[in-house]
Amino acid sequence: MKQQKKRGLGRGLNALLADEPSPEVLKQATRIAISKIRPNSYQPRTHFADDELSSLTESVRREGVLMPILVRPSGQGYELIAGERRWRASQAAGLTEIPAVVRDVDDMQALELAIIENEQRDDLTAIESARAYHLMMHEFGCTQQQVAEKIGISRVQVSNLIRLLQLADEIQKMIEKRELSMGQARPLVGLGYTSALSLARQCVQEGWSARQMEKEAKKLSKRRLKPVSKPQKDADVQALQDELTRKLGLPVDINCKKDGSGELRIRYTRPVELDGVLRKLRG
Repeated sequence: MKQQKKRGLGRGLNALLADEPSPEVLKQATRIAISKIRPNSYQPRTHFADDELSSLTESVRREGVLMPILVRPSGQGYELIAGERRWRASQAAGLTEIPAVVRDVDDMQALELAIIENEQRDDLTAIESARAYHLMMHEFGCTQQQVAEKIGISRVQVSNLIRLLQLADEIQKMIEKRELSMGQARPLVGLGYTSALSLARQCVQEGWSARQMEKEAKKLSKRRLKPVSKPQKDADVQALQDELTRKLGLPVDINCKKDGSGELRIRYTRPVELDGVLRKLRG
């Protein structure tokens, strides 16, 4: 049995997002002309699968719209809050009216309800959720903890999702198309553009699990962080370098090239140290 998430919805709003209409919801519903309803300006979902919409359209033709949509007053008409698939299917089925419950909610609640409706049906991709949470924070001033409490998930999950927005556009599109899951994409955050995109494409092509992606990303990170070892100096050159360092009292570095040429560097930090070297050379 699917565990119900605790959400900070107002009284009675949970019932309006259920899969089946309660008697109370049906009492509140009224029939509204479809032409008077406009889409939700805060709709987090950007992709509606054609096959799912076709199936729902056929169902609406046979049985009508069983669960009322949720709208709010807007100008001379209404703005959709929840139930966009039912609204679209009703249009495709040729209906002119649709059952709806009208609620006078603010922009923040409209976004919150749209997110919850989609997430409880597993309709949102990780990127769509991340963008919606980002909007709640930057347009409405919510903290990550407040977003978590309103949506009914952990603050860590909110943080992990928002971090996906750091990924390159190409990788975000893979997540939108459900080619990459959140678990597969999360290890890519923090990698360079080229490395992350290469791993993402390889993951899709080879069907890596989230665990395999994590292993590959860790291996790549270790290679990037591994210090570049300097080539070992010839023993005679090293001995000469050490002797000069002792005699001059300053760090000396000798670099010899294959053609026999080279470079000798004496590092000093104060003018008096340079004067001391000059006296020793002239003496």
